[in-house]
Amino acid sequence: MITEHPLYDDLSLTLSEAGAGRPALILHGGGGPTTVAGLVQHLRRTTRTITPVHPGWDGTHRPPWLTGMDDLALAYLHYLHHLRLRDVLVVGSSLGGWTAAEMAVRDTAGIITGLVLIDAVGVHVPGEPIRDFFALDARGVAEYAWHDSQRFYVDPAGIPADELARRQADMATMRALAGDPYMHDPKLLRRLRHVDVPTLLLWGESDRIVTPAYGAVYADAFGNGRLEVIPEAGHLPHIEQPAATFAAIDDHLLEASTGSITAR
Repeated sequence: MITEHPLYDDLSLTLSEAGAGRPALILHGGGGPTTVAGLVQHLRRTTRTITPVHPGWDGTHRPPWLTGMDDLALAYLHYLHHLRLRDVLVVGSSLGGWTAAEMAVRDTAGIITGLVLIDAVGVHVPGEPIRDFFALDARGVAEYAWHDSQRFYVDPAGIPADELARRQADMATMRALAGDPYMHDPKLLRRLRHVDVPTLLLWGESDRIVTPAYGAVYADAFGNGRLEVIPEAGHLPHIEQPAATFAAIDDHLLEASTGSITAR
């Protein structure tokens, strides 16, 4: 079910909801909401999935003041407050993982009780630079983002003009929110030590947008974080290796619910 949720006078969130149980906010990356469709399909079996379209993606309205990931994180936190949700799991892919981390460091009410970050950007790790996505052509995206680049390469010449225009608009929005400083918040890494909810960072072994070594530093920064690497997967392991990715998430949620995950 797709709904419009008025949040502020100049911002309504476009959301899809499915399933029942613990609320799970699922945040897509730069590729848009279709990139997390399989993840939603899996999690809706056991949770109430709430999947927003980030303002500015897929033709949705982005107000002029929404110019950073902190703005987006606060908007989603305010949404959770408005609905009076509790015990929320936040799952984010790439840019969505960054948003989830920014939400967690600002969640003074303790609404968020679990995190799953999938190949997330958002922090600065010395020696492990984030690949400049805006500088890559379609072939470069396939080479750096996927394990099986031949399978996932899409020739832009075969994409309809309206779809190309949508993708270009999405990239313009991503540049406005995350282009300067590029794909990270300089203060985020040191703030994560205060986030002690069970946190799983899943990483594609072949990701060359942000490497597993980057993910390891990210995981260590959390008060209760751990890294799990998915073989034969790149930046979107939930698409390239869904069975292994979903099994890792299920195991993590089960361990967290039984209290067998201990803080570092």
